[in-house]
Amino acid sequence: LRTLNLEGIKVPGMIEKIIATLFADDTTIYLSSNDDFRELIKLLDQRCNASGAKFNIGKTVIIPIGSKQYRMEQYETRKLNPRQPERFPEGIPILRDGEPTRSLGAWVGNEVKQAAVWTKTINKVESALERWNKGHPTMEGRRLISLLTTGSMTQYMARVQGMPPDIENRLEKRTRKYLWEEKNTISVNKETLYAPKNEG
Repeated sequence: LRTLNLEGIKVPGMIEKIIATLFADDTTIYLSSNDDFRELIKLLDQRCNASGAKFNIGKTVIIPIGSKQYRMEQYETRKLNPRQPERFPEGIPILRDGEPTRSLGAWVGNEVKQAAVWTKTINKVESALERWNKGHPTMEGRRLISLLTTGSMTQYMARVQGMPPDIENRLEKRTRKYLWEEKNTISVNKETLYAPKNEG
């Protein structure tokens, strides 16, 4: 990619421009409005033909970066730059504001509502708790199950995405209710419940 005459993205404080980030078989490419999308596709086709790999157009997504006006123009014209003759291939979606896409476990996009991207993870936690509950676990069992579900299933997402306060409160309330066997009224306050064993 660095052999191409791509402008990429220039970040203040960084010596080199950003053109691509790679992890396993996932690649994110950064283009400026002055770059030529055709040159990029040409290079990708050449590399795929030479290596026998296949460029998965079905997993390709374009995320516009820039002002809101520029993002709207890119969505409407399907071009990096209105002056360019070539449009993006019709099979490649261009994300609108508010539409997230998955990248290395995190949900990214413009004006993405963080609470919305947590829905799948919360549903996964809820399903796991319901499944474990069928075994009628003891209080100690419920404690361990909470660590295995609410704790572990949200850890990576919280690391890469961040956890909004309302999601944190929702998960905390769900965990407390599960620990107390789905009772609506809990006789022990949170501070006592979370205290060390010799104090709680």
